[in-house]
Amino acid sequence: MGIFSRFRRNGGSAPPRSRSVPPGTLVYAIGDIHGRDDLFAELLDQIDADRKVRVHDRCVLILLGDLVDRGPDSDRVVSRALMLHAKFDRVHHLIGNHEECMLAALTGDVRALRYFIRIGGEATVRSYLRDDVAYEAATFDELAEIFPRHVPEDHADFLRRGEDWVTYGDFMFVHAGVSDDLPLDRQKVQDLRWIREEFLQSRAERDLVIVHGHSISENVEERPHRIGIDTGAYASGKLTAVGLFADQRWFIATDGPADVSIVA
Repeated sequence: MGIFSRFRRNGGSAPPRSRSVPPGTLVYAIGDIHGRDDLFAELLDQIDADRKVRVHDRCVLILLGDLVDRGPDSDRVVSRALMLHAKFDRVHHLIGNHEECMLAALTGDVRALRYFIRIGGEATVRSYLRDDVAYEAATFDELAEIFPRHVPEDHADFLRRGEDWVTYGDFMFVHAGVSDDLPLDRQKVQDLRWIREEFLQSRAERDLVIVHGHSISENVEERPHRIGIDTGAYASGKLTAVGLFADQRWFIATDGPADVSIVA
C-alpha cells in the first residue's frame, strides 16, 4: 500500500511502526506565528543553537502557515521569513487560512477585507500601515484601496507562492489537517487550510503522521497519527517547533522545554 493510500480504521492492525525522515535530513517545523515577530526571532535562535549540535547533511525549515494576523508585527514576520532561504538548505511556507484571507483582501474586495479584519486581520493591516490615526479614520472602502498599496510586492508574492502541503519521509506537513474521505494526495485545499474538529477527533490510521497547526492547545498534542504544534503564540507567548531527524523527534518552545500531551 502506497504512502498516499486511503486511511485505515483502527482495529486488527499491525503494531505501530517507527516513523522517520529521509537519512541525513534535519527538519524543523514551526507552528502558527500570528504576527509575533519577537517570538519568531527567539525561536529561530533556539533552532540555530539546536541544529549546531546535530550532525546532518541538510537542514529544512517548514512554516506551517498563519504567519499573519492577531499579533502586532505581521509585516516583520513576513520580512523575516523572506530572508530564511539564506540560512537553511530548504524553506517551505504553507498557506494557512489567515494567509488565504489576506490574499483575498489584497485584491481590493471590500467584503474580503471586512472578513479578514473580523478574523484578526486588523492587526495585519495596522502593521503594514504603521499609522493608527489613518487606520481609524478610514472607511472599509478606503482601507480596501489603501491596504494593498502598503504591502510590498515581494511580501504579496511570497504569500502567493506558499504551498498547501509537503512531505518528508513518513511525515506530512499541513496547516489545519486532512479529511478522512480522500487520499492524502487528493485533499481539498479547503480542508488543508480550515478543517478542525473532524480531523482532531479522527481515529483513522494513516500512512503518514500529520504535523499541523491551526488548532490551539496549551501543550503540543502528540497522537499516533498527528502532531499539533499550535500553542497559541500570539496570546500565550509560547511559539513551538518540532524537530525531526531519522526516527527521533523533539520539541522546542520559546518559554522553555515544550510540554507534550501524549494520547495513544
